[in-house]
Amino acid sequence: MNRRDFLVRTGLTLGASALAARFPQPRALAEPELTTPATLDTWDAVRAQFTLTRERIHMTGFLLASHPKPVREAIDTHRRGLDENPAEYLHGNAERLEGAVLRAAADYLGVQPTDIALTDSTTMGLGLLYGGLTLREGQEVLTTTHDHYSTAMSLQLRATRTGASLRQVPLYHQPATASQEEIVDALVKAVRPQTRIVAVTWVHSSTGVKLPIRAMADALAKVNADRAEADRALLCVDGVHGFGVDDVRMEDLGCDFFIAGCHKWLFGPRGTGLVWGHPRAWPVANATIPPFNREMGQIWLKQIPPKAIPMGRMMTPGGFHSFEHRWALGEAFQFHQAIGKGRIAARIHALNRQMKEGLAEMGHVTLHTPRADELSAGLVCFELAGLPPEQVVARLYEQGIVASVTPYATRYARLAPSLLTSPEEVDKTLREVGNLGKAAP
Repeated sequence: MNRRDFLVRTGLTLGASALAARFPQPRALAEPELTTPATLDTWDAVRAQFTLTRERIHMTGFLLASHPKPVREAIDTHRRGLDENPAEYLHGNAERLEGAVLRAAADYLGVQPTDIALTDSTTMGLGLLYGGLTLREGQEVLTTTHDHYSTAMSLQLRATRTGASLRQVPLYHQPATASQEEIVDALVKAVRPQTRIVAVTWVHSSTGVKLPIRAMADALAKVNADRAEADRALLCVDGVHGFGVDDVRMEDLGCDFFIAGCHKWLFGPRGTGLVWGHPRAWPVANATIPPFNREMGQIWLKQIPPKAIPMGRMMTPGGFHSFEHRWALGEAFQFHQAIGKGRIAARIHALNRQMKEGLAEMGHVTLHTPRADELSAGLVCFELAGLPPEQVVARLYEQGIVASVTPYATRYARLAPSLLTSPEEVDKTLREVGNLGKAAP
């Protein structure tokens, strides 16, 4: 392996473009260091990094993140640089700043930077990956009845174009009583010889169920043991509602592809996301939007062959993005690392356990999310007797609590304690849900 190939594989070749060499680095716009507050040893100190209003209890943090201080400051720095001198700041910093983001993401995930593609959202990542899958006529895509519309539509569009078939199966029937054994058994029974893609969602926003991805990956490994490489059933995971919650790395999950937005539980800049692929799995993917990077310019000029570019770089869509947001994503990863991934997971699970146990004790409430940490994360779904979920959410809002309704055919009220809520706020929310039972007809 020569020096250039080594740099490409390790992600260290993400330097300034050739054009940047013609311009000196603006002194006032030098690349900021990735910084985090000196002290994040209490949850009050973590909460103080956000300007999120304290006039309400926020139980919908999974929807769209409030930016913590380091992310806000990084966005402001890059926006100022682009506003003052767009061409010079872009050409002098773009690839270096994107390289820093990739290295921060890779450290968080425990992978190589070159195996990550940057996107703008979970939906974009799903569309990019599923929309370009190599599938033969007669092969099958297997997904579940629990997945979001974005997964189902992306897969259906690809199946239609390739002649592959698409099949949906349930992995459990009663979410509150779902078990690892039931889920894994349902998956294995559903896989057929022609199944090439298995597309699942780590945490179901419809029920709060968290799938045992590692156990599912191990079960598929047994199925794949006697299959040719071109026929392996690849496990693809929409991981957005576990990403930033559970303390795992990609090797812990064992999946082939992982897709997530970064602007939810991770507190990343709004409009950021990623796709990670295992080096063994990336060859099944094909880019659908041309990338913009230095290597692509070399390919265009026939200086290097296309295979010299890692798939993460090929799969990152080109064009002009909200650069100040993308380049500030590294601060979000470092913010989480500074707090501690294990500490974050313990806190979110403790708050959600408190919420679930409180709801389960109420006779007028039906809890639909499993109580076990192994099968749930940060989403709690429930029903209140005699009161539609929309009215539950509306009445909680009158009491200063922001909740949500699951956007699926079967609708539940939904609460999501996060790092930006406290045990006291969970207790107040439980009291108000209890009061709704007294007022319900």
